[in-house]
Amino acid sequence: MKKYAVYKSETGFYFYDYIDAPEALKGTDFEGMISEEQLPVVLDGNGGYFRFDETDFNFSELVETDSYPPIPLEKMFFKNQDTFKLGWMSPEGDTYSCSYTNHTKCASFLAAKFFPKARFPESALDRAGWLKIIDSWDGTQRAHGQYVHSDSGKITKKQADKLFDLGLYSNKEVKELIAGCENEW
Repeated sequence: MKKYAVYKSETGFYFYDYIDAPEALKGTDFEGMISEEQLPVVLDGNGGYFRFDETDFNFSELVETDSYPPIPLEKMFFKNQDTFKLGWMSPEGDTYSCSYTNHTKCASFLAAKFFPKARFPESALDRAGWLKIIDSWDGTQRAHGQYVHSDSGKITKKQADKLFDLGLYSNKEVKELIAGCENEW
């Protein structure tokens, strides 16, 4: 069984490999690099590690499992979060929250669940009619905003309704999407 340290964020929970025994380092890039005295550590998935601290404000729990991912998709990327800002929206209008830099990671987990044979997660979501809600800030604006992207230029009625609930109905691109699809609903 593998061990994971689970941490919380505003948009969901995330996890890192948790290492508390030298045997768990066998076969990793850290074998021979991290001593037993340094344990426990957390491998950050980007080639680094840090000392595990259970008093870390964002630390939630340790999970021991053979399953991957070790926590459910809806916990990693909050589903239909009241404070949704950025992430992905299904054709049914369900939202999955992520930070402004995690759309690709979120897409990978969404595709693994909904389109397990997909080779290119973001393309699979786009082809299936998912919307990508991204940060629209271009560096010159005074404030960040939200931009709604539809690869196909289509939107479902349920997505339009959810965008209304989220306060995005008046965005220029949303108005164009709705105008192009209203006759199909």
